[in-house]
Amino acid sequence: MLDQINEINVLKDVMVVMRDGVRLATDVYLPDPDSWPGESNSWPVLMERTPYDKRGLNRSERSLEHPDPMRRSDIARWFSAHGYAVVMQDCRGRYGSEGTFSKYLNEAEDGFDTMTWITNQDWCNGKIGTFGVSYGAHTQISAACLNPPGLACMFMDSGGFASAYHGGIRRGGAFEMKQVTWAHRHALLSPKTKTDPERRDALENVVLSDWFHDMPWSPGHSPLSAAPEYEAYLFEQWQNGNYGAYWRRLGLSALEHYSNIPDIPVMILNSWYDPYVATSVTNYTGLKEDRDGPVFLTMGPWTHGRRSVSFAGDVDFGEEAVFEHHFGLDYLQYRLAWFDTCLKGKKHEQFDAGKPVTLFIMGGGKGHTDDTGRLTHGGMWQSFDDWPIQNARIMPLYFDQSGTLSRQRQTEREAFQEYVYDPRQPTPTIGGAVTSGEPLMCGGAFDQREQDRFFGCVSPGRELRDRPDVISFETQPFEEDLVVIGPVSAKLWVSSSCPDTDFVVKLLDVHPPNTDFPEGFAMNVTDGILRVRYRESWEEPTLLEPGEVYEIEIELFATANLFKKGHRVRVDIASSNFPHFDVNPNTGEPEGGWTTTMRAKNRIYMDAERPSRILLPVVERK
Repeated sequence: MLDQINEINVLKDVMVVMRDGVRLATDVYLPDPDSWPGESNSWPVLMERTPYDKRGLNRSERSLEHPDPMRRSDIARWFSAHGYAVVMQDCRGRYGSEGTFSKYLNEAEDGFDTMTWITNQDWCNGKIGTFGVSYGAHTQISAACLNPPGLACMFMDSGGFASAYHGGIRRGGAFEMKQVTWAHRHALLSPKTKTDPERRDALENVVLSDWFHDMPWSPGHSPLSAAPEYEAYLFEQWQNGNYGAYWRRLGLSALEHYSNIPDIPVMILNSWYDPYVATSVTNYTGLKEDRDGPVFLTMGPWTHGRRSVSFAGDVDFGEEAVFEHHFGLDYLQYRLAWFDTCLKGKKHEQFDAGKPVTLFIMGGGKGHTDDTGRLTHGGMWQSFDDWPIQNARIMPLYFDQSGTLSRQRQTEREAFQEYVYDPRQPTPTIGGAVTSGEPLMCGGAFDQREQDRFFGCVSPGRELRDRPDVISFETQPFEEDLVVIGPVSAKLWVSSSCPDTDFVVKLLDVHPPNTDFPEGFAMNVTDGILRVRYRESWEEPTLLEPGEVYEIEIELFATANLFKKGHRVRVDIASSNFPHFDVNPNTGEPEGGWTTTMRAKNRIYMDAERPSRILLPVVERK
């Protein structure tokens, strides 16, 4: 049906046929030719493919001036009014589209087939630009791996899997439990749920916190049992613990397919407290290699898709952190400038000159509260020629048995600290690179202190480092600023009383006490995890010999933070970060299929022969 809406012609629910016969519901928004004298009736096309309803609200489509989320239909009309044909499509098995939804796994072929259809329409001038946040970014790079017809540029925001195994579904071998909370929320919104009252009632009666307190689960006994197609893909992802063919497939990995992606301009936008930090920086380095098409990387201090605010969690980074304040355009205008540059050949100062990497360096603020009660951590934007930062030097900070962290390598013949990790009482998640975790977890920067609002906290007011399953190391207050920009890692010498366990490393910026925070404020900067069976190989895990000592390396997410004079660097080590990641039962049983747990006595060694340390990429302050 063709409607005339505000001088935009809208083709609603065009059922585009995929290669297997499944039809995907697609809306097409066409400019009114009378509004564009001198233009032909064919246009450059912008496309978003989404599982979140092609006409529904987009929580990430907000701006400083308009803080309420926009509908995708309104976004499409806006771009169409600026001279683009816009295609909005429901992913397979979602809203108006046919087929069965299996998260991520059909997006490459379905995206390719949709672009093939677009280029055969008389309203397409042969050029397609893709856009979308989170899952909308995943759909872009998935299709791009097949070198689809017409693809001329991409704008990937907060997603676009470089490797879902290494960040997004799994990380360090552990499974990201946001996949459970996301699946439950969207199973409720699925077409099958809308037509099945019994299924809907069952899902609505699920109390996620009860399920997360009562593990293990199994197929048929989980929060998703009433939605078997969602439960099936969830356990498939969970139980595929080894990095193999499953994870290298289209939709879950671009690493194996960069050479197939066309040489086109790509914008990568993300933030430090987003679960796709590793994806974004890996895509940047992979897509710029041996190519002419410009690739841009921008990293802000926000949580997932929240670019028009100055805070993440309980920490504020200053008004300069707001997207509009730095770039001078709101999110819609910025993307329009990008597409005008890439698809219409216009010039725009944002992309014509300057450096391709723009990072927000957190820190430098006064450390008091603002009028919302948040810590004022501050920060500033800075541009660079490339990533990783070329002049960064690696500074090792060594752990000491006394709990100090210093540049001096230890000289003791034997030194260690140990703790007991009980999978039945895991260390709770307080912020971090988390999204889609509500009501159990949320992303951002927080004082690492137990609070009732965080799942699993049992002693409100207690610092996490004072838990018996956490050990902590801290520097002396810095006598001058320390700027850390880039990938962070930790090299540890460890042993365990069990055949498998996890190690979690968290980097913190400790603000000194003041009148607003009399006990100081230990702000989480970044973290990492390693399931130790994968210490030698992601493809071929090997269990531990209890009591044997092993050297392991844990990759933390990259970051950019100024540790201000008077602050301290702190590193907390534990063996769980739940519910961000699944608990390790310590038994060595198969991933996502364990039945029993063991308490693990875990050691970190820090002596002359076994110098456990964290490695910080330090940049001279300009």
